[in-house]
Parts: sequence; C-alpha cells; structure tokens
Amino acid sequence: MAYRNKAQFILAFQPDIVVVQECENPERLKFPADLPEPTDIIWHGENPHKGVGVFAYNGYKLKIHKSHNPEFKTIIPIKVTGGNNDFMLFAVWANNPRDKKFQYVGQIWKAVHHYEKLLKHNLSIWAGDFNSNSIWDKPKREGNHTTLVKFLAERDIHSAYHNFYGQQHGSEAHPTYFLYRHEDKPYHMDYCFSSKHFLDRLVHVEVGAYADWRAYSDHKPIIVNFR
Repeated sequence: MAYRNKAQFILAFQPDIVVVQECENPERLKFPADLPEPTDIIWHGENPHKGVGVFAYNGYKLKIHKSHNPEFKTIIPIKVTGGNNDFMLFAVWANNPRDKKFQYVGQIWKAVHHYEKLLKHNLSIWAGDFNSNSIWDKPKREGNHTTLVKFLAERDIHSAYHNFYGQQHGSEAHPTYFLYRHEDKPYHMDYCFSSKHFLDRLVHVEVGAYADWRAYSDHKPIIVNFR
C-alpha cells in the first residue's frame, strides 16, 4: 500500500513495466517531482486504497483487452505495445474472498481457461502475486498450483524464476513473501510466467533481499530482465 512512498525504490531499477499489488488508485498517487513520469497507467480495483496498478515507462503503452472478465478479481489482461513485440500482460493479484472455493490460485485457474484463446495467439506474461505455491496443493481441489503450472507449461509458458535458477516449484531458494514481515516465515508466492519467446531472451532474474525491502513491504519484488 501507499505506493507513492515506495516508487522511488522500484524506479531505481529503471523498469519498463511495473506491476504493483495493493496499489492505491492513481488519483491518490502523488509522485515526487524528481521521479520519471509513466508513459501509461492502468489501475483496476474496488477499493481505492488497494487494487492492481500497472505502470509503463520508456514509451510502452497499455490497454485493457476487450475480453477482460471482471469476475476474476484483479487479474487484468492488458495489451502492451511500444516495444519490439506486442504482447499480452496478465497483471495478477489472486485474491477474491467472495469466491470461497476458488479465492486464490483458483482465480487464476479460471482465468487461464477463460483467456485460453489469447494464450494460443499471443505472446504473454503473467506477473504478480499468485498467493500460491505447490506446497499448499490440495490434490482433490481443481486448479491447484501444480495443475496451473502444468496447464501453462503445455502452452509453453513457464516461470522465469524457476527457469533462470533451475528450481522446482515448492523448493524455491528465494522467498518473495515473509508472513507478518518475520524473517523466519518465508514463502515463494509471486511469479512472472512468460512465453518461450521471452524465456529465450531471459537475461537475469532477481528477488529482492529481505533486509533491503522489509521496511517497505512483506513482499519482495521479482525483477525480470529480458533482452
């Protein structure tokens, strides 16, 4: 929350696109004058203090795709243009308390089926807080983390982090979330899944260190660099 107070630390990495969960409505954002202005912004949510914000820089442009289904809370299909390749960015914050059976990763499970045609015909990136990991799989529940990973893999979409570090889901060495900001309660639940086109151009993946980001959030940023 209060992204206006944290943007400077993210923008120090000179990103092209930033996906922020629990982001305040842009009308409430007041960036310091010395920070670069985004070339485009998309924000979606019901609570003006906590939605999904996507910020583009360096000439990139954003547009919510016409197929957007607001039923899947804060999973936003966005057409990204202005770079070497147009692609679909799915900005993710998997959180829908109203849908008891599918409130976390189940939201993404529903979304990947709804947007399956977009996955077939477009380069795509799914980035954000999935609120999931295979360690929490419930085998009898439709659409757990492992089945989601398999569904995406069958469409040649894979986690940039796991690809870069050669890690298995459920055995990640770099936590992205610390419950109550406690260092002894680490989890990996934020991801950047990418089409093979991008993975073939993957240069580096970095997860923010606990000590560097503890003061700003219980989550740590995933920074993914494609050439």
